[in-house]
Parts: sequence; structure tokens; C-alpha cells
Amino acid sequence: MANDLEKLSSAETLRKTRTFGKVRCHNPSCMERMEPSPGAAHIKCATCGMEYRIYWVRGDLPRIRGPVWEVNRKIAAEALSRKLATSKSKSQAKEGTKDGVR
Repeated sequence: MANDLEKLSSAETLRKTRTFGKVRCHNPSCMERMEPSPGAAHIKCATCGMEYRIYWVRGDLPRIRGPVWEVNRKIAAEALSRKLATSKSKSQAKEGTKDGVR
């Protein structure tokens, strides 16, 4: 009989792993778990810097409404400028080796 009491259904075992009060970053390369302070309207990911608007289903259950567009546009513009700078320096390095061979 003791064995029957220890056996849990799959739903009961999953319930133990749930984390109420936390949300995951929606950036596919990040997926960091974040815990907003109760009643907060925004939360920022410490790993990638993306910022999200939050709404509260209950006092202990936050959900992400969507990104804060100004912050995310700034992050995207910085990433694009870094990519352009690295590609420009790579193309200049290639041209420099071609000129050195001549």
C-alpha cells in the first residue's frame, strides 16, 4: 500500500517543477528565467538586455504582454552596427592581403 501512495501521476510530478512568479525571456538565443517584483509593469533580462511589459493574472502569476519597443529597437540597432563594422573590417583585411600579394 505504501508503494501506491508514493506513485504520482505525470501531472502531479510536473506540478513540482512549475515555477510560479517567474517568466522566461522571449529572445530565442537567451530563454533566461526572470522573476519580476510583485506588481512591476516592466522587467529587463539581465543576460541579453531585452525589456518586456508585464501583466499580472493574479498577484503571484505574471505574464509577458510584449516587448518594450524603444529598448529592443536600440539593442537591434547596436547589434546591426556591430555586424556592419565587423564585416567592413573583414572586407578591408581581405583587400589588404590582395594588395600585399601584388
